[in-house]
Amino acid sequence: MFESTVKMWVFEEIINGRKLTDIINQDHENVKYLPGHKLPRNVVAVPNVKEAAEGADILVFVIPHQFIPKICEELTGNVKNGAIGISLIKGIDEGPDGLKLISDIIREKLKIEVSVLMGANIANEVADDMFCETTIGCKNPASGKIFKELIQTSNFRIAVVEDCDTVELCGALKNIVAVGAGFCDGLGFGDNTKAAVIRLGLMEMIAFAKLFCKGTVTLETFLESCGIADLITTCYGGRNRKVAEAFACGEKTIEQLEKEMLNGQKLQGPQTSAEVYKILKQKKLIDKFPLFVNIYLICYKGKSVKEFVTCLQNHPHHM
Repeated sequence: MFESTVKMWVFEEIINGRKLTDIINQDHENVKYLPGHKLPRNVVAVPNVKEAAEGADILVFVIPHQFIPKICEELTGNVKNGAIGISLIKGIDEGPDGLKLISDIIREKLKIEVSVLMGANIANEVADDMFCETTIGCKNPASGKIFKELIQTSNFRIAVVEDCDTVELCGALKNIVAVGAGFCDGLGFGDNTKAAVIRLGLMEMIAFAKLFCKGTVTLETFLESCGIADLITTCYGGRNRKVAEAFACGEKTIEQLEKEMLNGQKLQGPQTSAEVYKILKQKKLIDKFPLFVNIYLICYKGKSVKEFVTCLQNHPHHM
């Protein structure tokens, strides 16, 4: 049913005197972003995004969310008619009417149908073929079947749900909560406090989705891998938690820590908190989301991280 060669667009950079695309195509390893894991030989790195997408029936989007508008512009007019997309990108944007999902940007710019895949899927564990689940949000059952057929393995189990906006929002918002979990770790709070952050974070995720999703929000979606499972794994592992812990321990800014700790990867949590803050401010809803708002204020507005616990103590869910 599927072509055997998978073309993968790779942002070209030089590593130890060699092009990253050459390293991937000759040694079958992405030494920068997934070192120590062999990539299958049918995955071919291509430095030109138009060439990578040429003739493709299925486009998979997996890049930091701040780069998506530029990449879509490059692809405009170069996408096969009838192609379908699936986005693994965890982030949101602020549009003129408030919330804009990353899948919306892709849909608008490329005029294709876009589904989303989100779940408790920390990359190196997936690469090691450890068992995990994921959630595909897809409004079109025929496309859902194709994606499941393409991506599912015995160790990567997929549930397809229709509620794709909620699936995508879970993926974006849980990174903000993970920053809060990292603050707990950096401040030396225990697992009870972190559990409270996870629970209150989940409550704010649900409330946010109910306010801003275009379609119906089904509560069951939060019990899928994209919801509670991804939230837990990100609050205990993951780079947002790790950087937030370092931030709570020291004097450095989020931007400095991102440069020092992440080897070129991007943090999504703090940036998503900034987008969420703008949307909540526009809609005069800041008081309803103390966890999201305080994480933004601590990351970017100089609020002391030591005050983080007060937003937990005085959370409206306790009133």
